[in-house]
Amino acid sequence: MPHKLRKVRKKRGSRTHGFGQVGQHRKGSKGERKAGRHKGGWTYVIAKEPDYFQKKGFNSMPVVKLKTSVINVGELDELSETLAERQKAKEGTRKTLLDLNTLGYHKLLGKGRVTKPLRVKIAAHSATAARKIEAAGGKILKDEN
Repeated sequence: MPHKLRKVRKKRGSRTHGFGQVGQHRKGSKGERKAGRHKGGWTYVIAKEPDYFQKKGFNSMPVVKLKTSVINVGELDELSETLAERQKAKEGTRKTLLDLNTLGYHKLLGKGRVTKPLRVKIAAHSATAARKIEAAGGKILKDEN
């Protein structure tokens, strides 16, 4: 049972607690790094322990993230108009064909509204985007590139 009249309570403030010179009566090592290895002990490091200051352990591998270019459904109306002016979109009987892969897009997302019936050629799309294009009378052509 702990009590207040222990030696450690009596020796508070005495620095050595009755064990003589500072540093005596200590358990274990004082750590891995030795004092003076960058100063007076440098020649010892060069001669005997050349790997003393090297890092050890694992290196984390860099995470490679592929950049996916996405476009939203709400931007397709304006894009079809500008491409029709530049003759890059093929006008069909009723539906305009937009090849988004050749324009540098990889995925079609469902934000926004589409008002024209469009045929869209894209590698990947969301379910919301497909639903909105089909509701406007268009179709998504899946491209496996």
